[in-house]
Amino acid sequence: MNLENTIKQASQKLKNYKIYSHELDAQIILADIVGIKREFLLANSEINISENMMKKYDIAIKRRTNKEPVAYIIGKKEFWSENFLVNKSTLVPRPETELLIYKIKGIFKHKKINILDIGTGSGCILLSLLKELNHSRGTGIDISSRAIEIAITNSKRLNLFNRSRFKTFNLEKYSFGKYDLIVSNPPYILSKNIKNLSKDIINFEPRIALDGGADGL
Repeated sequence: MNLENTIKQASQKLKNYKIYSHELDAQIILADIVGIKREFLLANSEINISENMMKKYDIAIKRRTNKEPVAYIIGKKEFWSENFLVNKSTLVPRPETELLIYKIKGIFKHKKINILDIGTGSGCILLSLLKELNHSRGTGIDISSRAIEIAITNSKRLNLFNRSRFKTFNLEKYSFGKYDLIVSNPPYILSKNIKNLSKDIINFEPRIALDGGADGL
């Protein structure tokens, strides 16, 4: 079966499960499995897909019908024009968080600062800032050791390992030291409101990174 028909079938299946981004999701997942960019996939839709890749694709689409986020299925998410590796111990980076990078970049451009990122997750905030602030350094902390492993891997992939460090720490036990800037995307959703989130968030993203307690703080 060629790429075009493969995508059409998968897209329809996702649509039947009320996945509103069904066509885009089908394209992104297939592009990742085939190992090509989505744009190349769309421009060469007549190419046939191998039986082995088709089996992998069917498994991935099945996971998506269960509302698992695409980022966890393919193991990465684009943020600030870079692909960040993610796992189920890290939140999926949100596009709206890029506004934070934009604002901070404008304030500290050409300056040398030391940054602390609390609850760093995949490291996307800290590493994106270091990418823009070439003379700066930073530290990311998280209570999850698996999240820290991913953040370290991302720092190496982006050639920022020498300007960043990541440590597993409980915030209450962390000795802060001196920093010019502290950033964080902490849990802020009231515990009683967690049940109202979409299934792809409730069932797959780490609750510890979402649940802000009784007051959302």
